[in-house]
Amino acid sequence: MKFLDQAKIYVDAGNGGSGSASFRREKFVEFGGPDGGDGGEGGSIILLADTNLNTLVDFRFKQHFKAERGQNGMGNKKSGKSGKDLVLKVPVGTQIFEEDNNTLIEDLKTVGQKIIVAKGGKKGLGNVRFKTSTNRAPRKKTVGAEGEKFWIWLQLKVIADVGIIGMPNAGKSSLLSVLTKAKPKIANYPFTTINPNLGVASYDNKEITIADIPGLIEGAHEGIGLGDKFLRHIERCKNLIHLIDITENNILENYLKIRKELSKYSNDILKKKEIIIFNKIDIINTNEINKKINYFKKKVKKNIYKISVAQNEGLLTIKKILINNVHR
Repeated sequence: MKFLDQAKIYVDAGNGGSGSASFRREKFVEFGGPDGGDGGEGGSIILLADTNLNTLVDFRFKQHFKAERGQNGMGNKKSGKSGKDLVLKVPVGTQIFEEDNNTLIEDLKTVGQKIIVAKGGKKGLGNVRFKTSTNRAPRKKTVGAEGEKFWIWLQLKVIADVGIIGMPNAGKSSLLSVLTKAKPKIANYPFTTINPNLGVASYDNKEITIADIPGLIEGAHEGIGLGDKFLRHIERCKNLIHLIDITENNILENYLKIRKELSKYSNDILKKKEIIIFNKIDIINTNEINKKINYFKKKVKKNIYKISVAQNEGLLTIKKILINNVHR
């Protein structure tokens, strides 16, 4: 399934049905009086957060959504049928913005959370409503109100327990595939991953969700590389794995570049718990590994873990750490 994390849609709630100006007509009843019923309420458009969805791709080709209008009232005091609400399912983590794509309407963070984004029009009243002691045969009725209609933006921010970040081609997708049952596209070139991938890792009867975030480079917050569209997905991750290719030159410089990009986007991201992991230790010798890690530790005072995704080395330890961090 293709991934889409932003969509613009037009929501058109149903109009309310008009009331009826009707009079009772029966044989031998000369003055039957008013019996016009009310119209039906217009259907509303509702957005519902669904745990089974992880993309907004359903809104790529269909952008206009219209709820049913209310039916008009009838004689014999019969009310018109109300229009059905239209429920649109979206992934958990979907934010709803006004047409300016800046003013937040609602943030659907939890499963089953819903919001009426466009309210249906009020029903019109039949003439029976306007009968009084001085006006026994009113002809007055009211028309149904128009439903709300406007453009809105949907933006998806992936919600995961752990987000894997790092420079392009660090092995993020490979790590996700071995920690979980996810099957992301994997190849030996930068920007293989162009959309976030999600997977579920389990250990000791506990589960966590892990997201593979597309590679970040210097200037990402300004749209360089894959741009800042993926930085927003990191905001929702509770913990971060910073994956580093130990065979690369300038490891410390690249690490600091990514930390700088995160800070320029949001300082709150830097406050998240970070697990630093060096990957591809099977490619270079032990002396070189130790030399690089020791130099890195002098500058970055954090715990360092080393793994080889290709050789399945050190992965169980990482999985245990992640599970414990989330479920402690």
